[in-house]
Amino acid sequence: MTQGGAAADNLNLKKYFLPKNLKKDFPASIVVFLVALPLCLGIALASGAPLFSGVLTGIIGGIVVGCLSGSQLSVAGPAAGLTVIVLNGITSLGAFETFLLALVIAGVFQIILGFVKAGTIANYFPSAVIEGMLAAIGIILIMKQFPHAVGYDADFEGDEGFKQIDADNTFSGIFRAVSKINFGAVIIAGVSLALMIYWPKFKKLAVVPAPLMVVLAGVGLSLLFANSGLALRDKQFVHIPVVGSMGEFFGLLKSPNFAEIGNKQVWITAFTIAVVASLETLLSLEAVDKIDPIKRISPTNRELLAQGAANIISGLLGGLPMTAVIVRSSANVNAGARTKMSAIIHGVFLLMALVLIPSLINYIPLSCLAAILLTTGFKLAKPALFKHMWHQGLNQFIPFAVTILAVVLTDLLIGVGIGMLIGIFYILRTNLRNPYFYHIVKNGDKKVIRIQLAEEVSFLNKAAIQVTLTSLPKETEVIIDGSNSRYIDPDVLEIIRNYKHNAYTKGIIVTLNEVKEKYDVPKLKELKLQSN
Repeated sequence: MTQGGAAADNLNLKKYFLPKNLKKDFPASIVVFLVALPLCLGIALASGAPLFSGVLTGIIGGIVVGCLSGSQLSVAGPAAGLTVIVLNGITSLGAFETFLLALVIAGVFQIILGFVKAGTIANYFPSAVIEGMLAAIGIILIMKQFPHAVGYDADFEGDEGFKQIDADNTFSGIFRAVSKINFGAVIIAGVSLALMIYWPKFKKLAVVPAPLMVVLAGVGLSLLFANSGLALRDKQFVHIPVVGSMGEFFGLLKSPNFAEIGNKQVWITAFTIAVVASLETLLSLEAVDKIDPIKRISPTNRELLAQGAANIISGLLGGLPMTAVIVRSSANVNAGARTKMSAIIHGVFLLMALVLIPSLINYIPLSCLAAILLTTGFKLAKPALFKHMWHQGLNQFIPFAVTILAVVLTDLLIGVGIGMLIGIFYILRTNLRNPYFYHIVKNGDKKVIRIQLAEEVSFLNKAAIQVTLTSLPKETEVIIDGSNSRYIDPDVLEIIRNYKHNAYTKGIIVTLNEVKEKYDVPKLKELKLQSN
């Protein structure tokens, strides 16, 4: 490595320890820790795996993926979308140790996918579908956390599917919860919601994160209610495994059964985990980049490598499959995180909670944690988003709305798949001609790159334009000319705006020439005339 390269690496590392970043990352890590803890436990329970495995996966996801990933804001951990696969895998393979072998192989598959650059498929997810997925997750959080907020905890924490393991579905679960309200839980949830909304408005008090105040208030109220008619039941609290010492912690670790390496079912399970986990990771990564206030672009292939390495470690130690998880990641963004240190510190907090203070953690009521997730859900599905998508036109709003309905009524991957089909239908209604050409001219000693956009620039041109922009040399002047363009797809417009927003970090000056804020979709008659 050259001296210049070493200096650049050191400078890159220093940004994670800058006070201006740490003062945002540290409070955000507390929020993510509080959100992740019950989700790790709930997903492990639903997967038929030891509760310890769920927390261990969260620890590995936070620390290992956090260190290896190129994403600054995504958070990895056990995913609800994999619970059925894990449960069926453990059952069909006959032993958890055999399943761990499948997980190790799945991690190897993901590393291979990273090396062959399979992550580039994320460039082909339409923005309307990703926006719909985010809104759907917000709606699911609100509906799924309502029962926990009122003290009905039949469904596991972190469930995102319409059909629940308690034989209810999302809607019937809400109605059943209303009939089984625990007023102690309702009071705790109500106070917690008030703290989440109003605590940040007091600037002098807001140095203490609102979610931490929520937990303290929840514990205090649950102790106050302990000997009254408002007392919470045992299942209405967090239940983290109690580990008495580091020796006991290491004793809970499990190893894969490598003797089953020739078992065909192991390889089928491994391939299934690798494909589903990779797709969910790429979807989550694209969604997190969309809500990143700094508009950074995460390297998708590097993410697959990081996830693969972490899944290998998880399988070797007795954990569960992991992905980048949108619920934890969106909570991280909403809490104001700036760098990956938030995800790493949250992993450290999970480790400390498991080893040092498990008994104290078990005093936390689920209803106060539900309040944190309810506010996260509202921020993801806020009415302004629906209004914004409506103003983008029906070609954007319909795929957005269909994705929301499909995700809410099925699950994440099936719902996004349905949304993609609708999105592709609308894409094919627009002209799919060549997107652009560019040429380089000299302005003194400085290069000026002029990119002339075509008359019709569709979503299918998104990947090519993004690759071109990200590969432009540093310290140049770039002119993006839309003077000939009758239509530029909203996804491409977003890429151009994000590029302009972030280009200064590479010393690139970007000028937009006649690139409008919004383009109306050409009418079918106009497209036919143009094709003739």
